[in-house]
Amino acid sequence: MSAAGLDEAFWLDAELDRRPAEGLVAALQARARSGEPMCGFRLKHANLAGIDLVHHGSRAGYELRDADLYRADLQNAHLFALDLRGSSLMKADLRGANLHCADLRDCNLLGARLDGARLDNVIWDRQLIQERKARQKQREGDQASARQFYAEAEETYRNLRLRLEKAGLFEQAGEFFHREMVMRRLQMPRLSGQRLLSWLVDLFSGYGEKPLNVVLFSLGLILLCGLLFFLVGVRHGDLPLGLALERGWLANLDDLLDCLYYSVVTFTTLGYGDITPHGYARPIAAFEAFAGSFTMALFVVVFVKKMTR
Repeated sequence: MSAAGLDEAFWLDAELDRRPAEGLVAALQARARSGEPMCGFRLKHANLAGIDLVHHGSRAGYELRDADLYRADLQNAHLFALDLRGSSLMKADLRGANLHCADLRDCNLLGARLDGARLDNVIWDRQLIQERKARQKQREGDQASARQFYAEAEETYRNLRLRLEKAGLFEQAGEFFHREMVMRRLQMPRLSGQRLLSWLVDLFSGYGEKPLNVVLFSLGLILLCGLLFFLVGVRHGDLPLGLALERGWLANLDDLLDCLYYSVVTFTTLGYGDITPHGYARPIAAFEAFAGSFTMALFVVVFVKKMTR
């Protein structure tokens, strides 16, 4: 039987031993170039080192969807733009492989060896398959299985993050680091202080990957404290500033803007002294000054981390 003539049963037979390499690479290359569909192929343990599955002359790659490539040897394989959606690449050896523009959505990448692989413009899932399974198990009330899948998701995100960092793809690596830390948090006891602290770090800075979170938190805190100052009142010299229903809305608006200005000054710890707190405004000012000092330091750390990459 010619390489291109291998029937569908050969590729879908899960019991067939794929380890003997003779003719398998040529057969799969011929099948791809024949234009016939490749879906659900059983290629567990297959020796496919150096295989060329690039659709030459076309920007769209071949489709090898829902394939079982568990522990397959794909070292130095040419897989440019290959559609691998739904495939199992668990513990597959992809060292030195060209995965540029490959579609890896819905793939099981647990334990995949990606040292030296080209990962530019790979299409990734927003959530890996293990994370989605963990959330489903959690909704079903199966906490033990959910924690196991969260642990697998954390391991997979960490592996991808390390490989992307070595490849110089720091933006994508940062996104996977964030997901890795979220998976670690979700394995912690629900009501533990450690989990709460981890959630706060995520909220404020995205584990150091989201400077915009720090900016938005700062703006929200300034606005909140400005409104509180307006409600409880502050002083501009001997003149009170704050909500006074007996006055017109323009006068109240003017005082509100002054309170927002005072909130900015307090947050940044500039302390001009033209407006001063009294009564209930004092603890609010103390809290905002402390939070502002911490937040500005946090922003510098997060911003420098992102920029120095």
